[in-house]
Amino acid sequence: MYNIKPNFAKPCCPFIKWVGGKRGLLTQILPLFPSEFENYHEPFLGGGAVFFELYSRGLLEDKNIFLSDINDELINAYLHVKENPTKLISELKKYKQNHSKDFYYHTRSLDREVNFKKTPPIKRAARFIYLNKTCFNGLYRVNAKGYFNVPMGSYKNPNIADEEAIYRASEALQNATIKCQSFTDVLNDATSGDFVYFDPPYYPLTPTANFTSYNQDGFLEAEQIKLFEVFKELSDRGCKVAQSNSDTEFIKELYKAFDINIVMMNRFINSNKYGRGKVKETLIKNYDFV
Repeated sequence: MYNIKPNFAKPCCPFIKWVGGKRGLLTQILPLFPSEFENYHEPFLGGGAVFFELYSRGLLEDKNIFLSDINDELINAYLHVKENPTKLISELKKYKQNHSKDFYYHTRSLDREVNFKKTPPIKRAARFIYLNKTCFNGLYRVNAKGYFNVPMGSYKNPNIADEEAIYRASEALQNATIKCQSFTDVLNDATSGDFVYFDPPYYPLTPTANFTSYNQDGFLEAEQIKLFEVFKELSDRGCKVAQSNSDTEFIKELYKAFDINIVMMNRFINSNKYGRGKVKETLIKNYDFV
């Protein structure tokens, strides 16, 4: 286990790319977060940009941290970054040496095999990070059968074995509880005074602008309503809750009883050129800004 005293002068950052990640919004959303809270919960972990930034600023010291996501391959990668960074880097160096178009598509196809889940977890973690670093735009997308289906990206020299990022992430994760679970399970851990940040797959701006297939079940209207119910229950029990989502009438109507803030995000991935550039998003919260 890699465990040294954090160096806040050297900020941690995500060790993977993640579509919808919040690195480009941190300067806008962090000032809207509560200045004081007890424990920290992030149920849609993804690339973890918000967690790593809060950690780097020293805002999570002496707090219990709960990180989770329903994507079991993602969570497996986080667990090995936390517990086995040196071995993981060694595995990734093998991927770097073998990287080619044929190797990419062979590696991508492995989850079609019947015994894929019996693959040693450390090798699955390395495969996940390798595909993330070499696929098109770091997009995580699966088909109806749950098979990863993103084509290879055009990178001359992808940073497949990023030792510095992995070791720093491992430092940050040492005091975190990391689980593969639904966002609804945050209700089992969050108590009054805790801060919960939700960054779910966004409700689509249009019927065709849908990047929600981060698992085979999707995340559309019914799931958004369930998320609202969890948001409200957490609020009723005294938690401080914030959520990022799209700037749509559906979302604004759903959360009309809460504080809705508009932030501007640069969006680069969209088949429609008018969906690129600066796009309005929402930061919804249940507490007053102090």
